[in-house]
Amino acid sequence: MSTYEEKIRFLAEHTYGSWRPQKGWKAPLFITKVDGAYFWDHKGNKYLDFTSQLICSNLGLSNKAVSEAIKKQADEMPYISPGFVCEAKYQATKALLEVLPKNLTKIFYSTSGTEGIEAAFKITRQYKAPAYKIISRYRSYHGSTGASIAATGDPRRWFAEPVNKVPGVIYAPDPFCYRCPFGLDPDKCSLQCAEYVDYMIKMEGNVAAVLVEPIVGTNGRIVPPDGYMQRLREITRENDVLLIADEVMSGWFRAGKWFAVNIWGVEPDILVTAKGSTAAFAPLGITATTKEIAEHFEEKFFAHGHTYAAHPLVLAPVPAAIEEYKKLYESGHIDRVGSYLGKRLRELYDRHPCVGDVRGVGFFWAVEIVKNRETKKPFNTRKDKAEGKPLMVDKISAELMKRGVYLLGWITHFIVTPPLIITEEDVDFFMDAFDEALKIADAEVEAPQPYKGYWST
Repeated sequence: MSTYEEKIRFLAEHTYGSWRPQKGWKAPLFITKVDGAYFWDHKGNKYLDFTSQLICSNLGLSNKAVSEAIKKQADEMPYISPGFVCEAKYQATKALLEVLPKNLTKIFYSTSGTEGIEAAFKITRQYKAPAYKIISRYRSYHGSTGASIAATGDPRRWFAEPVNKVPGVIYAPDPFCYRCPFGLDPDKCSLQCAEYVDYMIKMEGNVAAVLVEPIVGTNGRIVPPDGYMQRLREITRENDVLLIADEVMSGWFRAGKWFAVNIWGVEPDILVTAKGSTAAFAPLGITATTKEIAEHFEEKFFAHGHTYAAHPLVLAPVPAAIEEYKKLYESGHIDRVGSYLGKRLRELYDRHPCVGDVRGVGFFWAVEIVKNRETKKPFNTRKDKAEGKPLMVDKISAELMKRGVYLLGWITHFIVTPPLIITEEDVDFFMDAFDEALKIADAEVEAPQPYKGYWST
């Protein structure tokens, strides 16, 4: 029987590690046990998961109700072609329509968020033809396949070009008040980032849709200023352009509501979600559209599909997960612990000179670290990430692992997105470890000096 170390070496040799040079992936952790918000490695070390793995394990790493739904479906009907329908599809669709924005009435099922975005692209371009251009944003992540990576603004897109370059994707400025691309004061900007989208639509021509993460996920948990999403909805309607909301990360109470668009009362034309829909227990992608879009395909050919579309084993946990979310929300747990998490995170600014910004809502936060708080100079840039240079966030994440906390970092900030089931005690445990680990960056903070290149991060 192979030892855990032998299995690790075997897997490092014969499987790919995502988004990285393979040389640095020679000693991944072998996980042997999970329970709630915790997991254990092969050496018996216990870790508190404070990023929900890849911002997907919203109900933690174990949940009996969700697991039992999958087991039951596996016994009754593990697979049937998407050309048929079954009870799992009926129950999942019925449950989803109760929680999705009310204007969304028809759903296409796939097996991931990236496939959900691909479906949204195809639907949009078929519906809006001959218009075909999609406006995305620079600080965005929409997936790893052809269209979704083309619409992605972060540096992972660089490596896909020109091989997977999909024509007709252009990028808009972000509603990032901390690093405003226009260099404006948030209190006096008149939502320039939204108004610029209007300018782009009018100047570009042939724009079919605007694609946004209502609250940016991987690239910074950027909560737009109040009025931004409402104005974007107005602009898209005024210009006869679709609004696509990518809620793969921001949905499922991650931002304190079923979906982040609910915060502003905005109803998109298409909503894509995934991760939390099954609590990450099964790979599901959801692309929901309005009745108007659906009616277009009554006579027109719907040119999309997958072998595993509407897979019954994947759909089975949806109603169970939705019930678990309802219980958590109605108990007051999400509001209470989310507020406590935000309060504790904001305390970091006064204790650590390396902390430049703390932003977020609910269970969806970013802690951005800077080398110089006055000029907002970062420790690392996108170019550093692309070139595989050591990153400060990675040093701190490694120290946190030693202290029993799993927290991902992304170039300039930390992805603080714990499972919704954590307690105030878990928050305190995390904060104690984070306080100590941030001292690594504190030691390298520099004195203020002129610096004007932070927009490039």
